[in-house]
Amino acid sequence: MPKKLVIVESPAKARTIGKYLGDDYVVESSIGHVRDLPRSAADVPPSLKGEPWARLGVDVENDFKPLYIVPSDKKQQITKLKKLLKDVDELYLATDEDREGESIAWHLLEVLNPKQPVRRMVFHEITEAAIQHAVESPRDLDRRLVDAQEARRILDRLFGYEVSPVLWKKVRQGLSAGRVQSPATRIIVERERERMAFVPAVYWGITGTFAVADDPQRFDAELLTIDGTKVATGKDFGDDGALKTSDRIVLDQDTATTLGDELEQSSFTVTSVEAKPYTRKPYPPFRTSTLQQEAGRKLRFGARRTMSAAQRLYEGGFITYMRTDSTTLSDAAVATARDLVRSKYGADFLPDKPRMYKSSVKNAQEAHEAIRPAGDTFPDVDTVARQLGPNTDEARVYELIWKRTVASQMKDAKGESLVVRLGAAAATSGRRVEFGATGRSILFPGFLRAYVEGSDDPDAALDDQERPLPVLREGQATDVEAMEPGGHETKPPRRYTEASLVQRLEELGIGRPSTYASIISTIQDRGYVYKKGTALVPTFTAFSAISLLEQHFDALVDYAFTARMENDLDAIATGDEEAIPWLSRFYFGNGHPGLKNMVDLNLDKIDAREINSTPIGVDEHGVPIVARSGRYGPYVARGEDTASIPEDIAPDELTVEKAIELLNAPSGDRTLGTDPDTGLPVLVKTGRYGPYVQLGEIDPDATPKQKPRTASLFKTMSPEAVTLREALQLLTIPRELGPHPDNGEPVVALNGRFGPYLKWGSETRSLETEEELMSITLEEALAKLAEPKKRRGRTAAPPLKELGKEPETDKDIVVKDGRFGPYVTDGEYNASLRQGDTVESITLERAIELLQIRRDKAPEKKPAKKPASKKAAAKKTATKKKSPAKSKTAAKESGAPSPAEHDTAKQPATSAADASGAEPAEG
Repeated sequence: MPKKLVIVESPAKARTIGKYLGDDYVVESSIGHVRDLPRSAADVPPSLKGEPWARLGVDVENDFKPLYIVPSDKKQQITKLKKLLKDVDELYLATDEDREGESIAWHLLEVLNPKQPVRRMVFHEITEAAIQHAVESPRDLDRRLVDAQEARRILDRLFGYEVSPVLWKKVRQGLSAGRVQSPATRIIVERERERMAFVPAVYWGITGTFAVADDPQRFDAELLTIDGTKVATGKDFGDDGALKTSDRIVLDQDTATTLGDELEQSSFTVTSVEAKPYTRKPYPPFRTSTLQQEAGRKLRFGARRTMSAAQRLYEGGFITYMRTDSTTLSDAAVATARDLVRSKYGADFLPDKPRMYKSSVKNAQEAHEAIRPAGDTFPDVDTVARQLGPNTDEARVYELIWKRTVASQMKDAKGESLVVRLGAAAATSGRRVEFGATGRSILFPGFLRAYVEGSDDPDAALDDQERPLPVLREGQATDVEAMEPGGHETKPPRRYTEASLVQRLEELGIGRPSTYASIISTIQDRGYVYKKGTALVPTFTAFSAISLLEQHFDALVDYAFTARMENDLDAIATGDEEAIPWLSRFYFGNGHPGLKNMVDLNLDKIDAREINSTPIGVDEHGVPIVARSGRYGPYVARGEDTASIPEDIAPDELTVEKAIELLNAPSGDRTLGTDPDTGLPVLVKTGRYGPYVQLGEIDPDATPKQKPRTASLFKTMSPEAVTLREALQLLTIPRELGPHPDNGEPVVALNGRFGPYLKWGSETRSLETEEELMSITLEEALAKLAEPKKRRGRTAAPPLKELGKEPETDKDIVVKDGRFGPYVTDGEYNASLRQGDTVESITLERAIELLQIRRDKAPEKKPAKKPASKKAAAKKTATKKKSPAKSKTAAKESGAPSPAEHDTAKQPATSAADASGAEPAEG
């Protein structure tokens, strides 16, 4: 009989650990968190529903006591764990060694209430040696880590539940505010504001192509000075388009072209050659944030996709724990890396002493190692790729980790940079010019032989590449091959990518590496940000929400304030701070307004119209033009004139000119003529669900109020081209064709949710096109109704676009058109295209990312239930027949939905819990 029960978080982790433990152990999963604060009012126990704090799930007047509940989808697993616990002598809690893992272990302890001895088992990699060591050296539960995690969870709940309703009332229903998501959104909005305010500057330059005698290599050089004065380049202009300093020459097209023609006839001489040695040190091993950044740059993976692959690698025993701030390697790992350097690259690439790295992260949270290959041998990249499948996400991420780890123990790269200056006098004007060229040669590749880091900046990416120049010496004559004048325009600051946003969050001390993936996912899911390629673009909704928070809750989105909160949580984890007083200061205040007072004082002061207005500029008459976030989407307004803003227009692209173009465009709302039967005007309008025609205007004074007759335009029609005759025909739909000869009931042609169809009593038949609604006769309709009914969707529509195969599963990924718009699918999972994605622009990599997000959100598939024995089935049937009332009552008392409630119980919650923006538990 088993003697010990080991509980981990995930089934995959349980399977891997189970291989390393003997028959005396049962390894089972908690399947993540087993308790949390209530997500909706339905989760609150009946005995507490009348309490004023029940909505929050936190009793703020009673030392912030939280109300924890076991979610309904975890009750079955808890029952299973309790049953297993009865047959063992010891309990090992083997969740991750971080705040979140420690919190899960504590919640398990509270829910299971074991009578057996409890051990806390921790490890940083899932290898046989590490698991055996963990079993042999357990520790006690660290309540300080639990307190820090609990304080973070409670604070996030208070923040979300108090501030989110303000956004609902003043911006839009369903929005959320969060302790970390709101500052992250602010970072992206501020960058877009910089781009909106940016004024481009135009300048010209000249690129010369040169050659030297007896050398076939050509090289380029740029014009630097004219008569000793520097020629302006992009870095000399400010964001307002003006020169930062007056001692620069700004070339225009005519001047550059004329001077270029002169210089083609001039004689150039090398005036100086300066060689400088340089040294590049290897990069530290990965920590969580640098892995996310590098996978974003090199593999084009989003943060969530990267962490999902890393999680699977960790649970499979391939890498060490992937949520860490540390860049430290164990002595054994350093020795393994050095052995690999010697065997794979040679002793010349191995430094005399091991390299040691210190974490650059302030208040690094955990004592883990850096992310590295697991074990004492670092399995070879090709071996792992064969095991996991070539080109899978896991194999590609493992290759990054392996190379970075090994490269961190290699020698420096050494090289030489060359700066060359060329001089000449213009053939006609005699103006003295100077051109410059730079080169780079690698004398010893060192760690670059194993690993070259990626970069968001294309120019920076060239730093590790050779740029050779021919052998040049001072005084040497050169031949001019060509002079190419070129115009340039300064560029606004780059938008953040997921990689650069992670880097910025870490620089500011906002959030933790373990939460970056969920932060980026949350701000996209909430409609604050969408992707355009790899860039993160804020919506006008984000502008409104951040304006509200900046003007009325500035402290909550202040970067320094948010970073200090992270430091405070670290202090709670180390015992230097107490959770309850800290929460009290945050919520009730202490010499400054607390969260509760902030909300109470600011709610009535907020002008919703002002908050939702983003200035764009003024028209030629000085009338202000603003963009607003409305109930049905963003729109541009000038006085009383409004026009919708197309989804594909980013905020920085909405210039005054573009706004006026939208305002002046035909709105689609126009009068087509008069209905001869009623004398009412026939109008064409554009509504929330597309263009439609309407008979008559709405009379606000009519009692009772009557809605005018309306009809949607066919897909083949446009508001600009629809005629009065077509509109009157549309208004006849539903169209009664005549009585059916069998029973006299009418046969009707109408347009429905799924397209045009015929209806006769309970019988329906689909029509091929909407145009048939106008032309089909009773005889044709009777013939269709006499045909056997075809199941809808029997003939699948062809895909809109084939993207290729997913490397990990070898499944074909295609884009299809669905009921709610285009989506990508691999045959098992479907994922809708998000704002910024189009059928034309979506790539295989982006589709894989969307599908991975969908997989992560999908509920864990439960194993199929074993069929009950005939005896048990008969007993169950007899029980149901005997006392149906009692069974229904028992279900209600247990909190399980009754059959009548079942559909409702499955609906997504719409309470403040869902819009709180609270971050998931962090590592």
